[in-house]
Amino acid sequence: MLNTEELINKEKLYHLSVYKRLPVIFVRGEGTKLWDNQGRKYTDFVSGLGVVNLGHCRTEVLQAFCHQAQQLTHVSNLFYTFPQVELAEKLVNLSLGASSCFFANSGAEANEGAIKLARRWGKINFSEDKIGIVTAWHSFHGRTLSTLAATGQADKQKPFQPLPNGFTHVAYNDISALEKAVNENTCAVMLEVVQGEGGVYPSEPGYLQAVSQLCRRRDLLLIIDEVQTGIGRTGSLFAYQQYGIKPDIITLAKSLANGLPIGALIANNQVSKAFTYGDHGSTFGGNPVVCAAALKTLEILEKEDLLEAAKRLGKYFQQQLNELKSNFPLISEVRGRGLMLGFELAKPIAAQIVLDMLAKGFIINNIGDKIIRFLPPLVISKLEIDEMLSGLADVLAVRK
Repeated sequence: MLNTEELINKEKLYHLSVYKRLPVIFVRGEGTKLWDNQGRKYTDFVSGLGVVNLGHCRTEVLQAFCHQAQQLTHVSNLFYTFPQVELAEKLVNLSLGASSCFFANSGAEANEGAIKLARRWGKINFSEDKIGIVTAWHSFHGRTLSTLAATGQADKQKPFQPLPNGFTHVAYNDISALEKAVNENTCAVMLEVVQGEGGVYPSEPGYLQAVSQLCRRRDLLLIIDEVQTGIGRTGSLFAYQQYGIKPDIITLAKSLANGLPIGALIANNQVSKAFTYGDHGSTFGGNPVVCAAALKTLEILEKEDLLEAAKRLGKYFQQQLNELKSNFPLISEVRGRGLMLGFELAKPIAAQIVLDMLAKGFIINNIGDKIIRFLPPLVISKLEIDEMLSGLADVLAVRK
């Protein structure tokens, strides 16, 4: 077997250099723990970027996956399968009610479908020009050309310009700026409840309700991107449910099948009628194997009351981060909701802190050079949070 240095060198030869990887090779995972190729154990506070909400290699999910894989792996969407329809029914009943699902393979694909559906709806119900979508600065909606155009981060867009037009970006949590950006050609507003990749910025109280009211007044669709916040991450199954709104479209991915690739868009029935046969599709979307895993994931979330755990532990975690902030002026702000948390640093040393914590056996994440992000599995324990925070305090004491 190759050692770490040999594998890293081979990766440089054979894989596109699009990831800035940390120098660790993981070979096994269980629950909140990961083991590298040298047998060292780590506690995971990133969950594969918010993906394994139930923890690594959850037995029941793997059993559902294997059972379905032994029966039927793939037949294409020219035919019906039980897991796909059962998952669609489950998500509809848990979310918007009278609505319909489309399954993709990732969050970017789910958002791409939402953009297409919103534009089709605008054209059918209003005019050929009603295709504009307003999103927020610091947002992140994906890396396809259209979802990159929707993303409000100029540094990610610049290398790939010109991008598809029709997208306008405004300041997040600023209803006045949003209202000014809407015009006769706007068909939808697309927002995250908590901006994840943009820096862990939550919606302020009342903002999403004001956005929802604006959409109703101006005949606009409200698209809520729940790719990172959905499936329990913030303490409710979908983060929008904490804000008293009902979107027209929501998008999901990441943790829906606890580590297996799946994306979904859910649209209310009035909007979903804008798509007809042939308007959209996916070869692998709604694959019976990943749908079976997603059904089991949702079942476990309900059975083990992990939403309440995410809410309770998230509150404790945030309180402890604020306590850390009071002891270390290096931390300028703590932000987040549920178990989607982060803090901003007064100095650009986030990457160094991530490496320091990795050396201590804790996996955390940096966004840029000043933001630290935490996305632990929902099965994380209070003891593990305390252990990580103790290690973090030691690192901050050195780095101050």
